[in-house]
Parts: sequence; structure tokens; C-alpha cells
Amino acid sequence: MKKELCIGLLIILIVIILFIYRQNNDINIDLSKYEKKIYSQNGEDGITIKLIETIYTNPNNKYYVEFGVESGSECNTRILREKYNWDGLLMDGSNENNSINLRKEFITRENIIYLFKKYKVPKYINLLCIDLDFNDHYILKKILPEYRTDIIICEYNSSHKPQENKVVKYDANYMWDGTNYFGASLLAFQKLLNKYNYSLVYCDKMGVNCFFIHNDIIRMYNLKFKNINNCKLLYNPPYGGGHIQDPKNRTYVSYN
Repeated sequence: MKKELCIGLLIILIVIILFIYRQNNDINIDLSKYEKKIYSQNGEDGITIKLIETIYTNPNNKYYVEFGVESGSECNTRILREKYNWDGLLMDGSNENNSINLRKEFITRENIIYLFKKYKVPKYINLLCIDLDFNDHYILKKILPEYRTDIIICEYNSSHKPQENKVVKYDANYMWDGTNYFGASLLAFQKLLNKYNYSLVYCDKMGVNCFFIHNDIIRMYNLKFKNINNCKLLYNPPYGGGHIQDPKNRTYVSYN
């Protein structure tokens, strides 16, 4: 009788544990709770930490690529290098520092694959971050067919509403002029990255960077994110109104 009672209680306990596990596993991850600035411009560091600690059993010693980092003192991958011992490639048009593998390069869609090969970037990148202030969408479009990435962070132009599909006209030699004519809208980035099997999981509260994860990672770990791929709900407008209006009123193109 006691043995049967113990078995019954054990079965009940197992059922309760499985129920709790399933409940916790079904909860959508709300990345807005994790924003934290350490070395990043805004709260990107906290989001990055949450993502790598979620998708990797061991989040140490992996590989990143980031360009548009200026000196590298304030960027989205410094936290990975200093806290998690990641290695990788940094590029910037005006700065160089061999001690952190920061290379001075002017990046275009014509040379990005050449530069990746020049610096021996592996075909599989754990985290890619792009912040070039103008041709980001075009350069990302060149990278995606050639390289696989777990996490992508890119700056989007939040002066465009979430239903707007807009990309600047490509100009290989253009330098950002400080106006709101730059980059691409959130929807344009989502359309491009959805095509290559990535899902939009978050946009930071300042309306600067958006985060994507490869769908293979999402399926492998059965990850659930709040408002995943919902451009309208994840979009954040530019903090403080954003950059000044383009006085030339230049036109954009759409990505399809």
C-alpha cells in the first residue's frame, strides 16, 4: 500500500514538474526587459547578452563581425570580446587598431565579400553587426547569400513608419550628411532577412537597432519571442525626434 502511494505521489510530482517546464517554455521572451548599456550606444549590450546566453550552452569563445565601429570603444561587440572572450573582425572607414583587430576599410557592396576573404572571415559567423549610416541594406544583401549568421544586429531608419518599405538609392561613395536620409526602414530590413531565413525579434527602445535570429536557431531551441516578426509592434520611433529632415527631400526605393 505504501509502495503504491509512493509511486502515485511520484507520478503526480513528475506531472507537476512537466507542467511547470512546459509553462515556462511557452512564455514568450520579452527582450525589452533586458536592455542594458555597458559599451554599446544604448541598451544593445543587455539584449546581446540575453540572446547569446539563451541560444548557446556555452556562450564563450565565438566569432563576431562588426563594421562602422569608429574607435571600437563604443560598439555592440566589445562586450563579447571583453566578457565572453569572443574573437572577430572590426572595420571602420577612419580608424585602425590591430590590438582589437580593427581594420581601416571603406566598405561598399562591391568590396564587402573581398574584405571578408581578405581577413579570413569564416562562412559561419555567430554575430554580425552593421552600422554604416547609409548603404547598410545593400551590403547586407551581398553578405547573406555567402555567409550564415546566428544573430544579426543592424541600424534601421526609424524615421520611416513600420509599414513603409524604403531604402536609400545606392551610392558607393556617399558619406552620411547627418540628415534622416540614410539606410533603410525596418520593413525593408525585415523583408530582406525573412527571405534568407531570419526572424525579427526586437528593436531597441531608442529606435536605432533591430535584432534578427536565424530560424534554424529558433526551431532548434523552440524559442518564442514576444511579437516575433511583427514589424508594427516591434518598431520604435526615433528618440527625441531623430535626425534633421532631409532638406533635399531625396527619394527612396523599395525592396521586394
